[in-house]
Amino acid sequence: MASSAAGGKVFPNAKAALADIAHDGMSILSGGFGLCGIAEHLIAALSELGVKQLTVISNNAGIDDRGLGLLLQARQIRKMISSYVGENKEFERQYLQGEIEIEFNPQGTLAERIRAGGAGIYGFYTRTGAGTKVAEGKETRVVDGETYVLETGLTADLAIVKAWKGDREGNLVYRKTARNFNPVMATAGRITVAEVEHLVDVGELDPDQIHTPGIFVQRILQGDNYRKPIEQRTVRKRVSHAVVA
Repeated sequence: MASSAAGGKVFPNAKAALADIAHDGMSILSGGFGLCGIAEHLIAALSELGVKQLTVISNNAGIDDRGLGLLLQARQIRKMISSYVGENKEFERQYLQGEIEIEFNPQGTLAERIRAGGAGIYGFYTRTGAGTKVAEGKETRVVDGETYVLETGLTADLAIVKAWKGDREGNLVYRKTARNFNPVMATAGRITVAEVEHLVDVGELDPDQIHTPGIFVQRILQGDNYRKPIEQRTVRKRVSHAVVA
């Protein structure tokens, strides 16, 4: 495995961080919730590297020209393990045409499967999905009169995550809503690569504020010019106030 120019975890850019580990047929955990907190530069690097037949585990697949939508447009994804796919027309088209495989998961189940995988837990029983298509082909168990479905933990060859701040040892701090799937995914990748907006020296982060310890992160890079697109912009309607004479 290649190392950074400095011999540590820090890499100069996303492509350099992925060049020797990205390969056809690999599985990838991609952090973010919709377009919030996604690893923009790492996704772009995967697109540029052209790896194909990918299995991607993510909350959703972005939109047509943003986020994982870039990989969908280039036909680089073979299978998605997701909880929501409603914002991407190309995703819808590929699914209806039988060009992509989808494994749907309830949102909480997806998060817990990733957390379990990162914690080394084989699986867990949940009532969510019992009696629906989600339970088809899975082991079930009746406890106290309720049916539970066995869901297995999820891990992947690679986890790509986005944080607000990180230090050179890979300790990460997420900001607000971007602290979504990123922390659990960082623990469940065999190799975890993080991109951050601010890269600081070791010791500059308050230990009590660290969300992902550096032991889970093998590579880190500082990104720039983040676009942070909004999927659906909603604004309050302007209210006209009559002037009273």
